[in-house]
Amino acid sequence: MKGFNKFYIVLALLTCHLHYAQESDATEELSLDKGTIESQFQYLYQKSGNYNAEGKRYEVVRTINLDKLKKNVLDSVSAARTNAAALKSTISTHEATIESLNTKLKETTENLTTVTDEKDSMSLLGAQVSKGTYNVILWTIIVGLLLLLLLFVYKFRRSNILTQDAKSNLSELETEYEDHRRRALEREQKISRQLQDEINKYKKSK
Repeated sequence: MKGFNKFYIVLALLTCHLHYAQESDATEELSLDKGTIESQFQYLYQKSGNYNAEGKRYEVVRTINLDKLKKNVLDSVSAARTNAAALKSTISTHEATIESLNTKLKETTENLTTVTDEKDSMSLLGAQVSKGTYNVILWTIIVGLLLLLLLFVYKFRRSNILTQDAKSNLSELETEYEDHRRRALEREQKISRQLQDEINKYKKSK
């Protein structure tokens, strides 16, 4: 009985330090069937009796009310634990989702970096080079091909001129040859005629 009285004293001291909820209605009726645990302790404190013995003040609480408050407290603790477990599960789910999103974000970032690198570079003979280097190589090749083309055109025209000159020289040579052959033929014919004339004269002289 003495231990039970001490429990009531401790319980009464605890309830003395509890305060009403800031949002509670001032006219709200206290009860063990509704309200917060704090308001239920306040109700228990108001409904408890007291007496003095040996110069000490004791509070008397009905066992049924104490049992009901105990049940309410245990139910609240159980609900809090259930809520905590649900929150822990939700947190774990959110953490897994965040981890998955971080992985996807990392993959997306890597893909974006790869795409950016590919966008800023070109493939040349199977090797990736920057656009600037690619443009320099490309224009170097184009300028080189243009120079080769100009050199080919120059050599072609020069060869064509030389060919035309050779044809002209050949034509002139053929003309000179024909003239020389014609003159030689004429001289040969003339000499032949003169020789025949001399032979004829010789025959007549006999």
